Amino acid sequence: MERKIFYQFIIIAISLTFIISAISLYNSKNNSLKSSVHNAEQLSEVIKNGLTAHMINANMDQVDTYINSITSVKNITKFWVIRNASVEEQYGIKEKNKPRDNIDKKVLETGQTEYQLNEKLFHTNMRITIPYKVVLSNGVNCINCHNASQGDTLGAISMELNMSEIKNIGLETIYLIPIMMIIGVLLIFYIFRKKLNQYSLVFNNLSKSLNFAANGQFKKIPYPEGLSKDMIILMDKFNDLMTSFKNTATDIDKKLKGFIGTKINNQVNPLEDSKEIVLNLSNLYQFKKEIELDNTKEEIYNRLSEIFTNQFNFKNFTFMEIDTSKQKMSTIKEVGNTFYCKHNIENEPHLCRAARTKNDVISTEFHHTCPYFEEENKFHYCISTAISKNVYLIINFVFDNKEELDYLKDKISYIKSYINESAPSIEVKFLMDALQQSAFRDGLTGLYNRKFLEEHSKKLIPQAIRDKFSIGVLLLDMDHFKAVNDEYGHDIGDKVLKELSRILNETVRESDIIIRYGGEEFIVLLVNVNTEEDALVVANKIRMRVSENEIDVYAGSKLRKTISIGLSMFPDDSNSLETVIKNADIALYDAKSKGRNKVVRFQSEQTSSIDLF
Repeated sequence: MERKIFYQFIIIAISLTFIISAISLYNSKNNSLKSSVHNAEQLSEVIKNGLTAHMINANMDQVDTYINSITSVKNITKFWVIRNASVEEQYGIKEKNKPRDNIDKKVLETGQTEYQLNEKLFHTNMRITIPYKVVLSNGVNCINCHNASQGDTLGAISMELNMSEIKNIGLETIYLIPIMMIIGVLLIFYIFRKKLNQYSLVFNNLSKSLNFAANGQFKKIPYPEGLSKDMIILMDKFNDLMTSFKNTATDIDKKLKGFIGTKINNQVNPLEDSKEIVLNLSNLYQFKKEIELDNTKEEIYNRLSEIFTNQFNFKNFTFMEIDTSKQKMSTIKEVGNTFYCKHNIENEPHLCRAARTKNDVISTEFHHTCPYFEEENKFHYCISTAISKNVYLIINFVFDNKEELDYLKDKISYIKSYINESAPSIEVKFLMDALQQSAFRDGLTGLYNRKFLEEHSKKLIPQAIRDKFSIGVLLLDMDHFKAVNDEYGHDIGDKVLKELSRILNETVRESDIIIRYGGEEFIVLLVNVNTEEDALVVANKIRMRVSENEIDVYAGSKLRKTISIGLSMFPDDSNSLETVIKNADIALYDAKSKGRNKVVRFQSEQTSSIDLF
C-alpha cells in the first residue's frame, strides 16, 4: 500500500506541475508580449519626440544619423520610419521611407498598431509597427507643418525586437516551478512517511483479516508501534468485533451441527456451513409438516423420494421394507432400475447386510462390502432405519462413480435427517395399517372377516363391472362341525377351522380372497376367474383336500372332516354381490340336503333366495 500511495503522490505532483507550468508558460508569454508591445510604444514616443525636435530645429539633415543610432538600443535589431502618401507629396519621395511589408501598409491604412511574433526553438523576434498621428502635444502642432488634419496618420515607426532574453527569463522561472513542487511533494512525503507506514500496515492487516473473515476465520490484527490514540481505539473495536464474530459463529456452528448430528470440521467455513444447515433445517421443517398430513405411508415414501431426486439430485435408489419376523421383503419404491442385489435377497431377506447388521453398508474401492451387490462398475450406499420392532426400511443408493458416492457421504447427515423425520410418521401409518388389518382379520384363523368383505366389495365390484371380469363366489360350510365341538371340545374345533384355513390358503391363488363368514362358514372369492367350470374345479379341489386331510386329535387319534360348497357367479347370476352370496348359500343348502361333501352350482330354478330370507 505504501508504494501505491507513493506512486499516487508522484502522479499528483507531475499532474500539478504540468498544469501549473502550462499556466505559467502561458502567462509568461502573454506578459512578455504585452511588455514588449508596451516598451515598443514607449520607445516610439521617444523617437517621435526626437524627430519632431529635429524638424523644429531645422536639423533634418541629421535625422538619418539619429535613426541609425536607435538600432544600437538593446534588443532592437532593426528600425525604420515610413511615411504616408501625403507627406511624400509634400516633402518628396524617399525610398527608405516607403512601407516594407504588409504590416507597414496596414498600419498606414488603419492607424492602429500591428505586430507579429516569430518564434523559433532558441530565438524569438517581434515585428511591430506603431502609427505616427497628427496630435497637439507639448505645444507642437503638426498641422502647422503638414497638410493634414487632427488624428491623421502621417507615418509609422517600424522595428524588430529580440525577445529571446525575456523568453529565457520566463522559461527559467517555469523550470524552477516544477522542481520546487517535486521537492515540496517529496519533502511532505518524507515528513509523513512514518505515519503513512503505520496506516499502510494497519490497512493491510485489516484487509487480510477481512479476507479471512469472509472465509469464516475471524482473526485479530496486530498493533504497529507508534499508533495514534484514535487508531488504537479503532483497532480495539475491530479486534473486539472479530472476537465476537468468532465466538458467535463457532457457537452457532456447534449447536447446528450437534442438532443434526454432524461432526465439527475446522477446515470448513462455519458461516457457509451454518447457512447450508439452516437452509436444510428449513426444508426439513417444511417436509415434516407435509408428511404429518399424508394419509398413507406410500405418500411419505413418494415425498422422501422427491427430496432425494430434486434436492440432492440422486438418480438411482430403492426403498425396501424387510420384516425380520416374517422374513419378507417388499420393494416399496424404485428409481432408476438399479436394484442389483434384488435377485439375491428378494426371497431370502435375511441375507441383506444392512438389515442384518442394523448399520449402513458403504461400497469401497474394492467393492464386496456386501457380497450380494455384484455390479463391479457401480458404487452403493445402503441405509438401515428401524420402522417398528421387526420392520426395517432399507434405502439402497447406487452411483456410477466414486465422486457421486463421496457427495452422498458428505450430505449423509442431511439425508438421514429426512429419513429419521419420516420414520415415526411411517411407523404411525404402519401401525394404523396393522390396526386396520386386525380389524379386518379373524382372530382365530387370520383370514379376512365379514367386515373386510363389506368394505372391500365397495372397490372390487365397481372394478369388476368396469373391467368386465367374473368373480366365482364359493360358500363353504364344515359338515357336522357341531359334533366335533360336542365330542372333542372347542379347542379341537378351533384346530379343525385352522386346518381348513391352511388348506384354503394353499389351494387358491394369491389374488383370490378368503373370508371367515361366520362360525364354520367360509367364503372364497375367485377374482377374475375365466369360467364357472374353472370355479368348479377349484371348489372340488378344496373339497377333496379337506376330505383327505387328517387332523391330530389326541393320543394318536386322527380325525377327517368334509365340507359342502355352494357356487354362484358374478355377474352371471346377479349384478349384486349380496344376491350372489345368497345364491351360493342356496346352493350350499342344496349340497347339504343331497348328502354333504358336495359342490353344487346355483341354478335359477332352485329355491329363490327371497323365499329363504
